[in-house]
Amino acid sequence: MLIVSDDRDFSGAVTGRWQAERDTPSFTLMTGDLCRGLDPETHDAAVVGPLRRNRLSGVLQALEPAGKPVLLVCEENRTPRALRDSHPRLMVLRHYDGWLEALVLILRETLRRCEAQERMQRAEQSLAEVQGQAILGEFILEMRHGLNNALTSVLGNSELLLSDSGMGAAARSQLETIRNMSLRMHEVLQRFSSLEKELKVAESQAEKDARQKAKAARV
Repeated sequence: MLIVSDDRDFSGAVTGRWQAERDTPSFTLMTGDLCRGLDPETHDAAVVGPLRRNRLSGVLQALEPAGKPVLLVCEENRTPRALRDSHPRLMVLRHYDGWLEALVLILRETLRRCEAQERMQRAEQSLAEVQGQAILGEFILEMRHGLNNALTSVLGNSELLLSDSGMGAAARSQLETIRNMSLRMHEVLQRFSSLEKELKVAESQAEKDARQKAKAARV
């Protein structure tokens, strides 16, 4: 949780109130002049409190590229329309009695939603990886048939040539090497028969797990 404010009392009030909760996020405190060039990976959500004059627009612009939720706590009766137009995802909380309770409720739900979206993205990424592996497996299995036919031809012709009793010792040795290596390749290709079954089982299970994770994340 990133807290941006030039008021130490504000930052202390937010962190102190959250200590009473069961799940307390880690906090990063920044002043308005340090917020520029912020690494978006350093926080999941941001709270913007009281700032020095004319710093608010710059702080919001610095937070915008991260695409993370931003909650602005302000004392003004209304937020300038231009500010809301330029930052449509900005959440605004009025500084009224009980604002700390409201802040914790809003941000706790915001963090929960961010976590759910992250789980859903991981599930979708996992499903995409499984689909890519399945495509590769299908390609290998398709190539197996062509290689198998070619090896059958090589083995058959090498056996015919080896049956020629008039062949010299050097040529026979070379042909035996070709035949033996072809047999080894044939054994390797035969293992793809079991791989095909394993791929189907793994693909089915992975897709099932990914769908369950995505469903849980949406819930």
